[in-house]
Amino acid sequence: MTSHDTAYAIGKQFHAALTAGAWEAIRSLLHPDATWTLPGDNTVSGTVVGADAVVRHAKKIAGYGLDFQLLHVLVSRENVALSLHNTARRDDAVLDEHLSTVCRLRDGRIADIETYLSDVPGMNAFFV
Repeated sequence: MTSHDTAYAIGKQFHAALTAGAWEAIRSLLHPDATWTLPGDNTVSGTVVGADAVVRHAKKIAGYGLDFQLLHVLVSRENVALSLHNTARRDDAVLDEHLSTVCRLRDGRIADIETYLSDVPGMNAFFV
């Protein structure tokens, strides 16, 4: 398997585990010191540190009832990015955003995740 194949497989596995709520599967893809950073000023913004914190963060985000539609898996020489269209409704709040979740890999596992959003104000309004 090439590094591109490995990165692609990790990206697909991460998305599949997130949509299925397979938290232990996500945990198995992470380095113990993994981080996840999201923009904005809301309940899911900022950086969490450690594999357990990343899993708790994924659970928290998924707990808002998001539909994580995978548009593309993008690979570089050593890393992977997921192009997603996330949507959800909660009371009068509507989430409809395009994003890229960039996963930096180390030794075949996710070391850092950074999410880039199309609508930070919309994210702030939804994740209160």
